Amino acid sequence: MFVSIPTRHRKQLRWATPLLFALLWGAYLWASTRPEDARRLWLLDWGALTGGEAIAGTWHALWFDGQWMRLFSALFLHADWAHLLGNLVFLLIFGLPAERVMGAGRLLLLFLLGGAAANLAAVLFIAGPDRLVIGASGAVSALIGAYLALFPGARLGVVLPLGLFLQFVRAPASLLIGIWALLQVVFAYIGPAFGAVAWAAHIGGFGFGVLFALLVRAGIARRMRRERGFG
Repeated sequence: MFVSIPTRHRKQLRWATPLLFALLWGAYLWASTRPEDARRLWLLDWGALTGGEAIAGTWHALWFDGQWMRLFSALFLHADWAHLLGNLVFLLIFGLPAERVMGAGRLLLLFLLGGAAANLAAVLFIAGPDRLVIGASGAVSALIGAYLALFPGARLGVVLPLGLFLQFVRAPASLLIGIWALLQVVFAYIGPAFGAVAWAAHIGGFGFGVLFALLVRAGIARRMRRERGFG
């Protein structure tokens, strides 16, 4: 797993990432208390659904049948606790340092827009009709992409199993994230052999995150100068 290595900067209040953490956790806890039938219907009502084999059918469902809100609501739905836990861990690892640089507003915008774009990529890429796409992994992938664009020279701690022991090593974030991104592309083409995972959402979210960070970097630079008293 990845472990973020802190850097020396003045501490600031970061509330957007903890807020998202609480919303994701709270939504899952609420859903887990519902009867099984009611929970299944809730997922069907608010998850992102593919429109069938024809892309035109998906576009029609999204924009003319009012289902575009599902691209956002699906981010807060998870199949089980393991699905949720993985997203929460990566949200903290990459969300907190990204928020420190970007600010809370941009972080929230990235999470929501990146997650919606990721879900859109998934519903367009998945060919089967009425497949349900849920989870925040697309939004978290957008955070990973933004992290890479914002901290290209950063290093991440990695815990590696070496025989009977776990070894903590530091490696370039660009290398680790690059390997992760490549695996998403490979798994997207391998498909069901690696489980019911919307790999296309990971790819779409990652690409959106990189682009978003590059587009707002001028605003980020102005924000950092103001905080340091240079403008």
